[in-house]
Formats: sequence, C-alpha cells, structure tokens
Amino acid sequence: MSLNKEELEARGVQKDPYVAMRFPEFRSYIAMRFLFTFAYQIQAVVVGWHIYQLTKDPLSLGLIGLAEAIPSITVTLYGGYIADKSDKKKLLVWIIASMLFCSAILAIVTTNDVIQVIGQTWVILIMYGIIFCVGIARGFYSPTAFALMAQIIPKEHYTNSSTWNSGSWQTASIMGPAVGGLLYAFSGITACFIVIVSFIALALVCIKFFVKNYPATFIPKENIFKSLSEGIRFVFKSKMILGALSLDMFSVFFGGAVALMPIFAHDILKVGAEGLGFMRAAPALGAVVTMFILAKYPPMNKPWRNLLLAVAGFGISIICFGLSRNFYLSFLFLFFEGAFDSVSVIIRSTILQILTPEEMRGRVSAVNGIFINSSNEIGAFESGATARLMGTIPSVLFGGSMTLIIVLITYLKTKRLVPLSLNQIHRN
Repeated sequence: MSLNKEELEARGVQKDPYVAMRFPEFRSYIAMRFLFTFAYQIQAVVVGWHIYQLTKDPLSLGLIGLAEAIPSITVTLYGGYIADKSDKKKLLVWIIASMLFCSAILAIVTTNDVIQVIGQTWVILIMYGIIFCVGIARGFYSPTAFALMAQIIPKEHYTNSSTWNSGSWQTASIMGPAVGGLLYAFSGITACFIVIVSFIALALVCIKFFVKNYPATFIPKENIFKSLSEGIRFVFKSKMILGALSLDMFSVFFGGAVALMPIFAHDILKVGAEGLGFMRAAPALGAVVTMFILAKYPPMNKPWRNLLLAVAGFGISIICFGLSRNFYLSFLFLFFEGAFDSVSVIIRSTILQILTPEEMRGRVSAVNGIFINSSNEIGAFESGATARLMGTIPSVLFGGSMTLIIVLITYLKTKRLVPLSLNQIHRN
C-alpha cells in the first residue's frame, strides 16, 4: 500500500529526496553556497594557521573569532531589516563582492614583499582589520541568503531544501580545509588566496546571472527600531524557535574546539598544516554523510527530541576529541561531531523556515545570526581564553561537559516539546 505525503512525513521519510534540486534557481543558489563556503573555509584555515605561526599564542586564535563576531553581531539586526525591504538577489551580489574585495586585500598583505616592507606586527593588525570587515559583510550575508532561499523554494519543500543547503555548506567545508591545509603546506599562502579569490568570484557569477530578482515583500510603515523589534519579539514569543536558538548558542559557545585545532595539529598531535586541513574537514565529512541519510529520512518526526539527542552527541564527541592522542581517533571523533551538528542545523533551519512569516524572514534570520555568531566566533574567543588559563586539553573537556549540562537543563525546561511532530509544529 502506498503512503501519501503526510504519512511519509509523519514517519520521517522524504518521498523524493532530490525535489529541491529540481528547481534551477535553487541549483544556482546551492552552487553559490558551495563556492563561497569553499573559499571561506580555506581562508579560515589559512588565516588561523598563519596568525598562530606568527604569534604562537592560543589567545590570538580566539581573537580571530572575536574580531569577526563583534561587527557581525552589531550589524546583523540591521542586515535583516535591509534584507526584508530589499531585492535579496541584488543585495547578495553586493555582499559577495565586498567579501571578494576583503580576500583580495588579504592576498596582498600576506605576500613576502609586503611583510618585509611593513613588518609582521602590521601584517597581523591588518589581517585582524580585514577579518573585522568580513564580519560586517557576514552580518548582512546570513539574513539575505536565508530570505532568498525561502523565495526560491516552495514552502512544502523547506525541509528538503534545508537538508541540501546544509549539505552544500558541509561538502565545501570538507574540501575547503583539506585543500587549504595542503595548499598552504606545499604552495604557500599566496596560492591559497588565488584559489579563494577565484571561487568567491565564481560564487558571485552564480547569483548575478542565474538567479532572478525578487522584489521586497516588506514595505516599512514605521521607523527602523519598531521594525527591528518586531523580529525580536517574534523570536522570543515562539518557544520552539527561541529554545532551538538558545540550545545551539550555548552548546556551541562552550564546545568551540574547532578554534583550537591549530594547537592540536601543531603541538599535541604533531601533524602539521596538512593534518590541520584534514582535521578541519572531518566534522564536515561527518555532516555530509549524515546529510545524505537525512535527505531520505528527515529528522522532523519528533524534532525537539532529535535536536536534544544531536546536541548531546555533539558534546560527547568533543569530550572524546579532547581525550584523544591519536590522529585517526581524533579525526573519527571530529567526524561524529559534524554528524551530530548536521542534524541540529537541519532541524533548526527547518523550524525557522516553517514558522517564520514571509515578510519577517530577514529580521528573524538576523536574530538567528546573532545567536550563531555569539556561539561560533565568541565561542572561539572563549576557547582561546580558557586554553590560555586552563590549558588546551582541560578547556576542551570543560566545553564538552558544559554542552551536556546545557542539554540536560534544556530538557528539564522543555519536556512538553519533546513529543511534538512536524505536523504539530505546523498547527502550533
């Protein structure tokens, strides 16, 4: 007996796992997402490794995250407001072009000739300054990209599109760090930035020429502060959205072991830049494998239960990574960290897409961006600071343990959400 769409969803089965990819504009969007993320991940590896090589200070790695998080968090709400009232395609073109310019500047200042002229101290300061500018661009990028994707794909395919969107990001996150580590080791930093600039330029082409314009559906009728507060109030009134964002923020804030990977690669596991690239790729590899499974079996039958289990698995993986002294075991634990995080990302993205009104997507995504940036970049600073105070290994174990404590507290406070299904989320 064949099952209808609602029955398949209730059982957590996607009838056509490729349905979102059948939309040409979504394919162009996914190509942009992949190319841009690939370049960004190479840049993250290269900048982190290069600055640590120059400073040998764990705190310098934390400061990278802080330099990006402060401007991103500061402008994200405004970025969401601009995304809601603008043509999303045109705005995204300008944002990617700005990122392209920032990467070009990094390519110039990290050359040997420039280092000899202005010295290492000024090179480091300029790199932090460019990272600050990248943070500003990211504050606009996240809400704009989120809102644009929602316009490209029909609502009934949001779960599938979120899975493919996450998979595209994670696939690029596998290849980017590995390519970045190998390129840096064998060809130097200049070759890395040539690749970075080229792929960001290709991402710009995908959006500029293969996605149509989408006029704004939101026309402000009140001042900017009231418009921004609407998005904030909506998030804080929705217990499901607020709970998902809070759980992600605090768990990743304390579980930011990724920021310390250069130390593990250089001092603990002693695998060099090549090993760092593979370590950075391991979580994304786990996420991509999981994505292919979730494309067929989406985790939305009981999303809140699955979210809590995924974040708990994320915390356990971090603890195991901190205890490992073997590169292959460390790679395996990072693989599982990415797998569990992928489940969390897909559930959170789907909840946001389903529950957010069309005219508020930019502003609600901006609030989501604040939570994400707080957890990732400020979490990276927390990891760097605790590594300096407690030592690298104790700081990772502390972070993983705090993640498990947060999951337990969240479960105790949100027991009534655990049995809710996808259909019940729609109705509520």
